[in-house]
Amino acid sequence: MMWIEYLNNPFGLRVGDCVIRAISKALDKSWEETYIDLCVQGFMMGDLPNSNAIFSAYLRHKGFKRHTIEDCPDCYSIEDFCQDHPEGVFVIGTGSHAVAVVDGCIFDAWNSSRETPVYYFEKGE
Repeated sequence: MMWIEYLNNPFGLRVGDCVIRAISKALDKSWEETYIDLCVQGFMMGDLPNSNAIFSAYLRHKGFKRHTIEDCPDCYSIEDFCQDHPEGVFVIGTGSHAVAVVDGCIFDAWNSSRETPVYYFEKGE
């Protein structure tokens, strides 16, 4: 497992954009394009672009499949997830944070390896 600092906000800001950051990495798209796509999805569904419903629908539309993780707040971390999934493209949700994992590496603005994943989206073939 390796954490790679990933801060692709066009202004270099550290703001509450984890959903945009994670999805842009997972889809290999710019922050701006991802932000606009999520805003359009939010407009069509009547919700904010970083809400679970919006980004879940967007990822499913992009071919991702959602999986849940057994509830174990102290026994499984994003680091553990990376060890269990050394290959593939994932967007992990903790309930309050979203992060991209690509081929076992965490791409995030901060080292979120100790956070507890609740669910994840896996990129399809």
